[in-house]
Parts: sequence; C-alpha cells; structure tokens
Amino acid sequence: MSAGHPTVQIARETLERFYNDGVIHVPDIALPPDLPARAGAFVSLHKRDTDELRGCVGTVEPTQATLAEEIAMNALAAALRDPRFVPVHPSELPNLRIKVDVLSPPERVASLDDLDPRRYGVIVQQGLLRGLLLPDLPGVDDVETQVAIAMQKAGIRPGTPVDLYRFEVLRFSE
Repeated sequence: MSAGHPTVQIARETLERFYNDGVIHVPDIALPPDLPARAGAFVSLHKRDTDELRGCVGTVEPTQATLAEEIAMNALAAALRDPRFVPVHPSELPNLRIKVDVLSPPERVASLDDLDPRRYGVIVQQGLLRGLLLPDLPGVDDVETQVAIAMQKAGIRPGTPVDLYRFEVLRFSE
C-alpha cells in the first residue's frame, strides 16, 4: 500500500494495478468519513523532479457510484486520456507524484468580486462552452487571470459575457 492520504492511495493503486496487470480495479481503501460519499474529483499527475504536469482529468460533479470510483476512473483518464499528453508509459509511474482534488458542488456567483483564486476554483460557461480552473495554482494570482485561463480552455473569446461558478477543493498530494 502506498503512503499518504487514502484518496491518493486509491489513485496510485489503481494505476499500479492497471499498469502491472492490465486490470481496472478500484482498491478497497476506506475514505475518511468527513469526505462526501460522492463528489466530483480531479486527479493530477506531476513529474517528481520538475513538478511538470503530466496529466490531469476530472469531473465537476460525480459520475460514478462512489468517490473512490470517481478517483480511480479519473486517475486512469489522467494517465491515458488527457488530450494534451501522450499516455503515461509504465516506466514513468514511479516518477510521478499524484494530487487528488475533491470538489464541493459548484455555486453560481454574481460577479468577479465573489471569487478568490487561492480559495475557489472557477467555472465559466457561455452556452454549451464550459471551462474550469482549479484553485491555488502557481502563476494564477488574481481573479482576472483565473477567469481568462478558464475562458481560453473553454474556447470562449475574451470579453464574452459568461456565467460564473465557484467551488472549493480538498487537496491531497503525495
């Protein structure tokens, strides 16, 4: 069993089992009772030596029956299906550090004044276009930058009116 918070253990063990045995398996690791039974979650993979992002995939709201399943499926997706990267090679796994963010339900906000890039993640939406940025990211020091990046990720042109939502995360890391 890997060290660290149970959320991170679930992500790590899911990846190890998949890369070693080719099996998709959600480890039977109990989550603390203070975590929700179901929630959206993001799993980020970072190179240990440089902290460079290697994959990040998540869900805003739950898509699986349990939080453990949500984390496991998003860990696999981060390793195999992040369109920004080639899939993680098995030899890379020991050199990756895993972060898990468990999201609170998003709440709509009236203005930029209701946001804080250190405390809240942001979701911008314009019609069917939607972009998300997690909170407390390096180089994202103000609300305007946070919203601009989320809009860019969604393919929304600068200056376009958007609906704003915020959420908090519980962040766990190896």
